[in-house]
Amino acid sequence: MVKGAKDVIALAATQVGVHEGRSNGRWNNDQKYSKETPTLGWSNRMAWCQTFQSWLLYKTGLSKLGPVTASCLAATAWFKARGRFSEYPALGAQILFGRNGGSHVGIVAGYDSNYVYTIEGNTNANGSAEGDGVYRKTRYRRDAYVYGYGYPGYEGGSISADPNAKRYGYRYAKVANASDLGKVKPGKPSKAVKFPGVKYFKPGQNNKFVTQLGKALVKHGYGEFYSVGPGPRWSESDRRAVEAFQKVQGWRGDDADGYPGKETWNRLMTGKNLAARKK
Repeated sequence: MVKGAKDVIALAATQVGVHEGRSNGRWNNDQKYSKETPTLGWSNRMAWCQTFQSWLLYKTGLSKLGPVTASCLAATAWFKARGRFSEYPALGAQILFGRNGGSHVGIVAGYDSNYVYTIEGNTNANGSAEGDGVYRKTRYRRDAYVYGYGYPGYEGGSISADPNAKRYGYRYAKVANASDLGKVKPGKPSKAVKFPGVKYFKPGQNNKFVTQLGKALVKHGYGEFYSVGPGPRWSESDRRAVEAFQKVQGWRGDDADGYPGKETWNRLMTGKNLAARKK
C-alpha cells in the first residue's frame, strides 16, 4: 500500500497532547522528534515545529517527498525550488507562517472556505510559535500570518483548494478533511513511454525524456541526488541517481555506469521487476 497524506495526518493526530520536557519549572524544548529523526539529533532543545514535520515524514517512510530539516525557512525554500508551493491549503500540506515562511509550521488536516484545521508541534493553547507541545489548531485562511503551503510529493496525491491542483498531482476541492482522503486512491502508473534510446541521455542533451527519467527516479526514492529537482538538461545529478538505481538492481560494471538503457528505463517507468531501495 502506498503511504501518503492520510498516513501523515493520522500519525500527527496520535501525537496531539504530547509535550516537551520541563526543567526548573519551565518548558525546555527537550523532545523525542529531534532524537528520533536521523540527521536532526543536534536540534534537540531548540524550537521544534519543523522538526515535528520532518519526523512525520520520516516515520511514515516518506522522507524523500518533503523537506527533512529543523528550519522553516529551509523547508519553504525546498518546496519553492521544486515548484510545490501554493497559496491554497491542501490535506497533508505544510502550512508555513510568518515572514518568508520562517516563523512556524503545521500540517493541514482539513480546510473550508474560511478556516484551516491544523496539527502543530511546538505550539500552545494560544497558538504561538514558541510553545510546549503538539496541538490541534484552527487558523483563519486569510490571516496575514499565513505565508503559504508546501505540498509534499505524495505518490497517491492529495486534495487541495488550489484550482490548479493537478499541477501538483492533487485533486481540487473547495472543502476537505482527512476522511476525504479515503476517496483518493494511489495513482496508477501512466502508460509507459517507449525507451527513446541512449542518445538522449548524454552530456549536452536537453529534452523531455531526461525530465521524465528524473521524475521517475525521485518517485522511486532517489531524490537526494537532485539539489533543485529533475529538469530537461542531462546532468551529473541524473547520472549519479541512475547509477545508484542500477546498483540497487544488483548490476555492476558497465551495467551500472549511470547511463540508462532499455531495462533501466522500463523498470523505472513501469515499476515491474524493480528492486526497491532500502530506506
